[in-house]
Amino acid sequence: MNDMICICGPTASGKTGLAVALAHKLDAEVVSCDSMQIYRGMDVGTAKPDAAEMDGVPHWLLDVAEPGEDFSVGRYVKLADAAIADIHSRGKTAIVCGGTGLYMDSLIKGESFAAPSRPAQREYVEGIAEKKGMQFLYDMLKDADPETAEKLHVSDRKRIIRAMEVFLITGMPLSYHNAQSKLKGPKYEPFWLGLRFRDRAKLYARVDARVDRMMEQGLEAEVRRLLDRGVDPKTTAMQAIGYKELAAALEGKCSREQAVSQIKQASRNYAKRQLTWFRRNEAIHWLDVDECKDLPAEAMRLLSKQDN
Repeated sequence: MNDMICICGPTASGKTGLAVALAHKLDAEVVSCDSMQIYRGMDVGTAKPDAAEMDGVPHWLLDVAEPGEDFSVGRYVKLADAAIADIHSRGKTAIVCGGTGLYMDSLIKGESFAAPSRPAQREYVEGIAEKKGMQFLYDMLKDADPETAEKLHVSDRKRIIRAMEVFLITGMPLSYHNAQSKLKGPKYEPFWLGLRFRDRAKLYARVDARVDRMMEQGLEAEVRRLLDRGVDPKTTAMQAIGYKELAAALEGKCSREQAVSQIKQASRNYAKRQLTWFRRNEAIHWLDVDECKDLPAEAMRLLSKQDN
C-alpha cells in the first residue's frame, strides 16, 4: 500500500470525509493542503474540520499561522515536509488532502523555492514600485530575468516584486532556480485520488448549500471577531472567499443578502478553477461523487489494484 496518498478536488466535494474514512482503514494521518485552513480563528468560512469530523484522526497544518501573517507556498512546503517525515517515521501513511493546487503540486514536486523573503530587499523593491512605478520595476526585471518577465503582466505586482527580490538575494534569476528544481524530479510519488461530479449542477448546489450552512454556523460573527481583533481587511487571509464579502457588508458597502450571493458565486467560480487546475494532472484517479455509492470502498479498490 502506498505510504502517501493525495486527495484533491473542488470545494464542497467531500475530500475531508474521504480522507478520514481512508485514514481509519490505512492507519494514516491527514496533512491539510488548504491555503486558508492554516489560519487560526478562521474556522467556519474555511470549512475547517472540527473534532467530530476528524473522528480521532490526527490532522496536520491546521491553525499554524495568524490571520495577519504573510504565509507563502514555500513555508507550506517546509511545514508539510516535516509533517510527512514525522508520519512516515512512525510507519504510518500520510494523506495529503485539500484543494489548493499550487500548494499540493509544489509539495509533491519538492520545489525548493529560490530564497526566503528578506525584509530589507522586499522593502527596497517595494520602494522602487512606489516611487517609480510598476513599469519601471518591470523593465528592471526584463533586464535581470527576461524569461520570468515574459510570463508576467506589468500589473502582476506581487510576482514581479518577488522575482526581483530573488534576483537581489541570490544573484540569479528566478527562472534559473525554477529550472534547477525541475531537474531534480518529484520529491514524492503519491497515489492520486480526485473527486469530481459528472453533473456540474450538483456540485454547484452543494457549494450553495455549504455557504448557507456556514452562515447558519456563524460565519458573519467569525468575520466580525477577526475585524474586532484588529485584523486588517486587506491582509491575504481576509481576502478569502466569504471573509472579504462579509467584511464589506459589515462596513456597509453592501447588504448581507448581497454578500451571501457574492460568496456563492465566488465559491462556484473557485470550484471551477480548481477542477481546471487538477484536470491537468494525468496521474489522478477520478471518483465521480454523484455516481459512486461508496467513495471509501471505491478508493480502496483503486489502491489495492495499484498494489497488485
